Amino acid sequence: MDKYENLGLVGEGSYGMVIKCRNKETGRVVAIKKFLESDDDKMVKKIAMREIKLLKQLRHQNLVNLLEVCKKKKRWYLVFEFVDRTVLDDLEQFPNGLDYNKVRKYLFQILRGIAFCHTHNIIHRDIKPENILVSHSGVVKLCDFGFARTLAAPGEVYTDYVATRWYRAPELLVGDTKYGKAVDVWAVGCLITEMLTGEPLFPGDSDIDQLYHIMKCFGNLTPRHEELYYKNPLFSGVRLPDIREVEPLERRFPKLSPLMLDLIKKCLQTDPDKRHSCVELLKHDVFTKDGFAERFTQELSAQIEKDNLPLPKRSKMSKKDKVESSSENKKIANLIKQELINSEKVTESRVDAKLIKVKGSKSDLEKTERMEKPTNTTVQHSPEKTTESGMGPSKGAPHTCSKELGGSVDRPKTPAVTMIPPITQSTSTITSSSKNISSGGPAAQGHHSYR
Repeated sequence: MDKYENLGLVGEGSYGMVIKCRNKETGRVVAIKKFLESDDDKMVKKIAMREIKLLKQLRHQNLVNLLEVCKKKKRWYLVFEFVDRTVLDDLEQFPNGLDYNKVRKYLFQILRGIAFCHTHNIIHRDIKPENILVSHSGVVKLCDFGFARTLAAPGEVYTDYVATRWYRAPELLVGDTKYGKAVDVWAVGCLITEMLTGEPLFPGDSDIDQLYHIMKCFGNLTPRHEELYYKNPLFSGVRLPDIREVEPLERRFPKLSPLMLDLIKKCLQTDPDKRHSCVELLKHDVFTKDGFAERFTQELSAQIEKDNLPLPKRSKMSKKDKVESSSENKKIANLIKQELINSEKVTESRVDAKLIKVKGSKSDLEKTERMEKPTNTTVQHSPEKTTESGMGPSKGAPHTCSKELGGSVDRPKTPAVTMIPPITQSTSTITSSSKNISSGGPAAQGHHSYR
C-alpha cells in the first residue's frame, strides 16, 4: 500500500475506515477501505469474502469498480474507484426532493445496475440513498456489496439478513428465509418516493412499526406473511396492527404524476411474486413514452466516457518493481482462493462429523475396528468434529431489532442497521476459517454507510 498517498479520511465505522488516496504512479484518486484487525471475527470474514468474491465477478458501468485487494499486517484493504457524492448528499442539499428529470436519470441507472446483478443471480440486499454513488458527470454507481449474496439453491434458506429497516420488504420484516430478487425491487420503490419528495416513505422506528406503516398504505399482509409473523418468536404475544382506514399512495402524494405512481406501485406490491422485475421496470412508460430511454442511453455513454478520460501517463516501473507487483498480485489471488477452499472444507467436515455422530462415537469406532482386525496396530482417527461458530443465531432464535442491539443511527434520515436472524438455521451458508477479514462499501464524506 506504499504506492498510495493519503489524502484524508472519508468515513469510518464498526469494521474500519475509508480513506481517500492518490496512486503515486498514475495520479488516480481512489477510495481505500482499511479494515480493523479482525482475524478472530468470523462474521466480518464472512461479509468480506462475500464482497470480494462478488465484486471480482461483477463488472458494469453502474456498479462501483473494485480495483485492487491487498492484505498487510492482518489488515485487508479494498481499493475502489473514488466517487465523492451520493444520492443522500443530493437529498440533504434539496430537502424537498430532487428534480423529476434527475430522478428519472438516476432511477434508470439504478435499475440497470440491479438488473445486471439479478441476471447473475445476485441480490444486493441493502439498496438505500447512501449506497448509490453519483459522479460529477451524473453517472450512478451502486456500491456496498458487503451484504450481497448469490440466490439460494432450491430448498436452501438464508441464515442472515442485514439491512436498513426503512427499505426492508414485508417478507424480511416477518422473518421469511426464502426471499429473493424482489427485496431489491421493494427497496427501489421506497427510494423513488424519497428522491421525489425528500422524505422516507416508511420511517418505522421498530420492525412492528415498520409493518404498521406498510399496512397503513397497502392494507393487510398476505396470508403467508401473516402466518410467518405469528410464528416468529420476536413478535410473540404481539398482534398485527388493526388498520381501519388505508391511506393509499395517491392520497398521500397527490403531486406525483400518475405514471410515476404506477411505477412505484409495481415495485411496492406486498406479495413479492407480483412485483415487477428490474428488466420489466426499465420498459415502463416512465422511460419509454417520450423516447427518454433511447435518448438518455446515448447521453449516458458520453458521460461514462467523460468519467473515464485518460489519466496522467504512468511513470515507468523498473523490472524489480514489476516482478514484485506481479508476485504480490499472485499471492493475494492465491490467498483469496485458499480462503474459499477452506470455507468449503469446513462445511464438508461438519457433514462428516454429523455422520460419525449417527454411527457411533470415536471410541466405538476404534473398538469395532480392533474386533474386526485384531492384527492391525494402526489406530484410525475419525474426522475432527467442527462446531458451528457464532456466525448467526441458533435455531429458533428470535429476531433482534436495532434497539436491542443498541445500534446507533447513521444519520437523521436513516434508521439503525440491524441483524435480522431467521426463524430457521441453515449450516450451508456458515463458514469459518483461521483467517478473517471484514468488508463494507465505499463511502462519501460524512454520509456513506460503512459497517
